[in-house]
Amino acid sequence: MKLHELKAAEGSRKETKRKGRGIGSGNGKTAGKGHKGQNARSGGSVRPGFEGGQTPLFRRLPKRGFTNINRKDYAIVNLDALNRFEDGTEVTPALLIETGIVSKEKAGIKILAKGNVEKKLTVKAHKFSSTAKEAIEAIGGKTEVI
Repeated sequence: MKLHELKAAEGSRKETKRKGRGIGSGNGKTAGKGHKGQNARSGGSVRPGFEGGQTPLFRRLPKRGFTNINRKDYAIVNLDALNRFEDGTEVTPALLIETGIVSKEKAGIKILAKGNVEKKLTVKAHKFSSTAKEAIEAIGGKTEVI
């Protein structure tokens, strides 16, 4: 096989329609856009959701709920993720970010009780669920709210 013999696999390429290239192409003159009107013009098209002047659906439907601007979003860590640390380790938010358990601190770190912890750790976080706190302290570890 030589370089000039290379060919694309059958069906992998689709021939593009050349618009506005004469009457014989089947797409000449108005180039498939019809006669006049908004969509025949250059740059002519309607924005998403536009319904020809009728009140759009997203404006007809009632709005529900609200967004709390003071909401705090915590980075969540489950107990079973803490098993990777050695006995007696002081687990801090900086250590959790460094090891890749959380990507960023957000409004703080919250420890939840999914799974179980098997090592005695000193865990420093912004929030603990009550069952997570009990589980850490039951095994002989310590919890500290930052």
